[in-house]
Amino acid sequence: MAGASLLVLFDDIASVLDDVASMTNLAAKKTAGVLGDDLALNAEQVSGVRASRELPIVWAVAMGSFKNKLILVPLALALSAFAPVLIMPLLMLGGAYLCFEGFEKLAHKYLHSAAEDQAEHDDLVQALAHEEVDMLAFEKDKIKGAIRTDFVLSGEIIIITLGTVAGAAFSRQVVVLSAIAIIMTVGVYGLVGLIVKLDDIGLYLKTKKGSAALRGLRHSVGDALLAFAPKLMRALTVIGTIAMFMVGGGILTHGIPAVHHFIENSALAVASVAGVGALLAALTPSLLNAIAGVIAGAIVLVAVTLLQRIYGVFKSKPA
Repeated sequence: MAGASLLVLFDDIASVLDDVASMTNLAAKKTAGVLGDDLALNAEQVSGVRASRELPIVWAVAMGSFKNKLILVPLALALSAFAPVLIMPLLMLGGAYLCFEGFEKLAHKYLHSAAEDQAEHDDLVQALAHEEVDMLAFEKDKIKGAIRTDFVLSGEIIIITLGTVAGAAFSRQVVVLSAIAIIMTVGVYGLVGLIVKLDDIGLYLKTKKGSAALRGLRHSVGDALLAFAPKLMRALTVIGTIAMFMVGGGILTHGIPAVHHFIENSALAVASVAGVGALLAALTPSLLNAIAGVIAGAIVLVAVTLLQRIYGVFKSKPA
């Protein structure tokens, strides 16, 4: 009897772990857009600092990210327990923010003058030219800015994850949210640390001594890494932006039944195309979600820009 009870307990535990793993996997897929953007943004945060300080800065931001999630996860669980009706509005708000952020990147050159970009570049050059005490202050500003950015992105990740597990038992919500918080933080900042050191690894391989054949191989690999590192940064930015539209648009369309059904019906309609129906059916929802994300991002950006201008007009008026 005791043995049978133990087997039932093991079966229950295995079932729970399987469910948790499935929900964690689903949540990770849904937060992919934020993850790509998180990678690109955090890798960019260490631009302009000395090579010897890159990893310490990444570590400092990673610790700040853990602290952010220690605040966000309990808040999300409290929201699920006491105000679950707010989950969908917050998801929609997070989706709209993702679309806005993605479209703002596309429209950056039209929203920011060349003078503003040049001023930012000059500030960076000036900071690098100063003594170590100024450099330390510059690093602190970088870290604070990165942690603030992480708080927003982490909030999006947690809310999206919460929406994924909203119907699950509270204990499973705790496990999945905690797992996503840990996996995303370790994964993002581990990859950021690797990305920002790719060029240093390339330089190390080019200067490493050895036999002629081995030295030639190392130099080739080093040259490849030095050429690959900046391209990877650019690719991460592009992929992250596309993913933001797909994920943000997907959240918004899922929350609007008419649009959600239209996308489902469109996928079913193209599935009957001979030869490529299955591929088109798989790609159509992502494409339509991305288009919806671009449209939503443009609408939000226009609204935000108008509000900023109206606020500026009122602020400039004499009291």
